Amino acid sequence: RIHVMAGRVPLGTERAAVAGEMEATFIENLRYTADLLAQEDMIGLLEPINNRVTDPRYYLNTPHHAAAILEKVGRPNLKLQLDLFHCQIMDGNLSRNLETYFPLIGHIQIAQVPGRHEPDSPGELNFPYLFELLESLGYTGYVGCEYAPKGDTLEGLGWLRSYWESRGLQHG
Repeated sequence: RIHVMAGRVPLGTERAAVAGEMEATFIENLRYTADLLAQEDMIGLLEPINNRVTDPRYYLNTPHHAAAILEKVGRPNLKLQLDLFHCQIMDGNLSRNLETYFPLIGHIQIAQVPGRHEPDSPGELNFPYLFELLESLGYTGYVGCEYAPKGDTLEGLGWLRSYWESRGLQHG
């Protein structure tokens, strides 16, 4: 699996003025990329990145837009990389978005909102609930931890040990 970046709206340009051209170019590039990736039996991932906090110029910023692009491209080896941090900032309603876009999801990423730290840090998201929802939907892929740990890596994964213990699972 490889993240295929969407690009950024050029400086000094209004998004609406270039949206059509950017979409046409993106779709053409994605078809070409998907065909190359298919030769290697690889999956391409499109990640909507919020334009409110992280990157105001990033072209693809909602799961709705990503789903529309994936439909227009029409290649089975292109999937949605749903980062719950970005999704919450742009749209909220994570349960509904996970259910709606589940068939398109090829990878999940997590970070607490608003601080972009560990899932057990103070914030808006209830990760035990979201993990249970993913399980109930049948998600079997990886969950990427794309956050800034408050300490070192091992300390930053302490939340996972607590989560496993709360579920009666062994960790190692």
